[in-house]
Amino acid sequence: MQILGIRVDELNMDEARTLIMERLRLPRERRGFAQVVTLNPEGLMLAREDPALARILEEAALVTADGYGLLWAAQKLGRPLPERVAGIDLINRLAEAAAAEQRSLYLLGARPGYAELAAAALRVRYPGLIIAGTENGYFRGREPQVLATLQEAKPDILLTALGMPYQEHWLYGRRDQLSGLVAIGVGGSFDVLAGKVKRAPRLWQRLRLEWLWRLLADPKRWRRALAIPRFMRLVLVQKKENKK
Repeated sequence: MQILGIRVDELNMDEARTLIMERLRLPRERRGFAQVVTLNPEGLMLAREDPALARILEEAALVTADGYGLLWAAQKLGRPLPERVAGIDLINRLAEAAAAEQRSLYLLGARPGYAELAAAALRVRYPGLIIAGTENGYFRGREPQVLATLQEAKPDILLTALGMPYQEHWLYGRRDQLSGLVAIGVGGSFDVLAGKVKRAPRLWQRLRLEWLWRLLADPKRWRRALAIPRFMRLVLVQKKENKK
């Protein structure tokens, strides 16, 4: 479906995991480059102002609704989405499936040491999980070596925590070098997996207030949070126009 002119796929967590794992069961030479975008209202608003990002979303293998704001918008527009498919939850579901099928993950991004800690936590949680490698997000000036390492490691899934929208542009711009894998932008997920940032308690998640928890935990996010009321206003305008 389209929300404010931006693509969001209508699927639940199980469907997202199934589609990704089915892609990985193809021979590597037939997989091509598959980019998965976990989108929230802030990212959607960025895409409205960035035609290149909007194009990436249109061409992506999957665009999941990572953010209750998108579920709210879809309901207001008369096409409810099945459920939230958040990046960190998708990581866990894919790691579980990857461990069962002997598929490998590569963790790229975040601060030095965080990817290693996140990988270690995933290994503990999902015994048998194959980690093809890790690399922090501070590799400018070393990008050719990082890409060469990735190509040599041949991971099935590349988790990229470079922040939205940089990670989406970075992956798309290197799609030829990254053929044969599924690349997923996961924002700040490594920070949580590494135990450096606490995720909102389940009650806050159930109340759909995880965005507020993050804002209270990190007040510097307030500028980014300004996109949310703008997003809500535009959705209500679109709803009114749809009724005409």
